Amino acid sequence: MAGRLDGRIAVITGGARGQGEATARIFAAEGARIVVADMLESEGQAVAASIGENALFVKLDVSDEQQWLALDRTITDRWDASADILVNNAGVVHPAAMLDLARDDFERVLRINLIGAWLGMKILGAGMIAKGKGSIVNIVSSSGLWGMNGLTAYSASKWALRGITKTAAMEFGPKGVRVNAVFPGGINTAMGNVTNEDASELNKYYVGQPIARIGEPEEVARTSLFLASDDASYVCGAEIAVDGGMTMGVYTPFLPGAPGA
Repeated sequence: MAGRLDGRIAVITGGARGQGEATARIFAAEGARIVVADMLESEGQAVAASIGENALFVKLDVSDEQQWLALDRTITDRWDASADILVNNAGVVHPAAMLDLARDDFERVLRINLIGAWLGMKILGAGMIAKGKGSIVNIVSSSGLWGMNGLTAYSASKWALRGITKTAAMEFGPKGVRVNAVFPGGINTAMGNVTNEDASELNKYYVGQPIARIGEPEEVARTSLFLASDDASYVCGAEIAVDGGMTMGVYTPFLPGAPGA
């Protein structure tokens, strides 16, 4: 049976672990040729090798424009074609109270989370526009939908990426390239589970949301698959929260319909 991404070339930044790795594996299972792009060299090479001959690893600092241009050339050299799909998944977080946050740390988060995604859209998006088709999925965050203390730089980068996604959807859409955004909530990855606890131990932190548990990387990856595939052929500029309902609202315990009522 044909895969949903048969023959397409998909670049996944931050593809060496977590959501990126899950996305690479699910896309490959659906027939895509995969570029695992990451700074984590040994982990990224291992992911690409385990996927097989239709995957390659490229060491990429997403904030470096020249490295993006080199990645684009590498794809052409390998497959004599340009990328069809870009998943901007790479990201970092630097928790700090606003008054304690150093400027260098603030700027580093913006360079990776925001400028890195913009460079990917600019450089790989040009090739998609040239052939009149493509899909870009920006992995934003629930922190791009509401406020969160201690995450000044991260929240700023994700709110800005949300805005850039809308602008790119407007500019790229008429040229055949769909741009959409996914907003993960708490996900069981190295970033979302910094203490590496069992997921069952973490669920107590999510009792205030409708689906009262931490999410898994594959749940984000499957949403990205939908947006990257032709199943989402009429979806452009969308925002899909994969957060168990975290950002839906706050339960009022004394009103009907609250958990346990």
